[in-house]
Amino acid sequence: MTKTPRPLAPLPRRSVRAATAVLALTGLLAAAGCSGGAASDPPAAGAVTAVPAALSPSATASDSSAGSPSGSTGASGSAGASGSSASSGGTVAALTPDVTARLDSAVQRVLSEASVPGVMVALTTPDGSYLKAFGVSDKVAGTPMVTGLNMRIGSETKTFTVTGLLRLVDQGKVGLDDPVGKYLAGVPNGDTITLRQLADMRSGLFNYSADPNFQQAVINDPNRVFTPQQLLGYAFDHPADFAPGTRFEYSNTNTVLIGLVVEKVGGQPLDVFLKQQVFDPAGLGRTVFPTDASFPQPHARGYTDQTPDGTIADATDWDPSWAWAAGAVISDLADLQKWAKVLATGTLLKPATQAERLVTPPTPLPGVGYGLGLFVNHGWIGHNGSLPGYQSAVVYLPSAQATLVVLLNTDISSQGEEPSTLFAEAITEIVSPGNVYSFPPATGSASPSASVA
Repeated sequence: MTKTPRPLAPLPRRSVRAATAVLALTGLLAAAGCSGGAASDPPAAGAVTAVPAALSPSATASDSSAGSPSGSTGASGSAGASGSSASSGGTVAALTPDVTARLDSAVQRVLSEASVPGVMVALTTPDGSYLKAFGVSDKVAGTPMVTGLNMRIGSETKTFTVTGLLRLVDQGKVGLDDPVGKYLAGVPNGDTITLRQLADMRSGLFNYSADPNFQQAVINDPNRVFTPQQLLGYAFDHPADFAPGTRFEYSNTNTVLIGLVVEKVGGQPLDVFLKQQVFDPAGLGRTVFPTDASFPQPHARGYTDQTPDGTIADATDWDPSWAWAAGAVISDLADLQKWAKVLATGTLLKPATQAERLVTPPTPLPGVGYGLGLFVNHGWIGHNGSLPGYQSAVVYLPSAQATLVVLLNTDISSQGEEPSTLFAEAITEIVSPGNVYSFPPATGSASPSASVA
């Protein structure tokens, strides 16, 4: 996510007012981060399954063929009609005064039209950078948004958690095709679901953030503390949505299980392991995995409508334990600029492991493929995130060596679209018209989802 948790950052979320609302963590997927429950039948190509905005990439979907080898693509392969190749060519426009002025206008337009309090944008290329903040970080005080603030990043967390798993793969401690049951007891189909299928969202396990009882619990008490085992309990109360490896469906359950595997095999709490094995090696000095509702200063205040009556509330200090390994991380613009390139180029991994990561079978979302804890969106590699009050999009375009990071202090959708997607789309339409970041808007009944993007 993620309104109740809604994706790899991170997919389009819906209002928590509906009884069927799904909390999503975006990430991966606000736009690509969290997805809701699976349909009984695989949707047609291009169909989108709504996911909890907070725990998922903006838009998520199920694909009856995404899990097959024929549908996959490697770092240099083609993702197929529905996917997006990690090697897609493209250039980025020089940041001339005219282009900069157009970017200013586009960001301000989205800020106004989507009623976003404040946003930070960082676009960096080998030839220059665009680093600006717009709007306010605190609506009550009227404090201007600035680029140095800490932000909750939702499903972008998934990229860190899965990187932790891949570090263990490189150390020979786990195998991607090991069944999860080898490490954790009590997982439905645990003897056949592999760690790879958890990481690429093809396990078939029910998304706990789509459970009505879970959604109600979060909406009624956003300060409630959940354990990972409690989160899995909501998921395991439901039958699997499909056989492992046969479809794609964004599910926060997958990343929570990966977090537990990393803890068990790594021999440390997840927050400690990620700091030592991911944050520190990547040079991310301002990135933290909180174990409570603490929020390092300075930070922007975040605003959500994921409330019992749909009114807008300040979600800054809500406890993120419901998102845990799928969406709890806090970071800032400078760290995420570094991370976008590290993630896409595999700096922390062996080349063979990074090549496995960049196998991104197509999803029903046109131009979007999903690999191991990341997506390829029309050539841009990364993830998005959404958590009540906050959204993020963190991506890298290899062909142009360009990085784009968007951080904002609301998760309230605008006409069915994640505001993080609206900003990224408006920016890339100007600077990389051959590679426009895009997720289709959510459709159908509203669903409060907590996305961890």
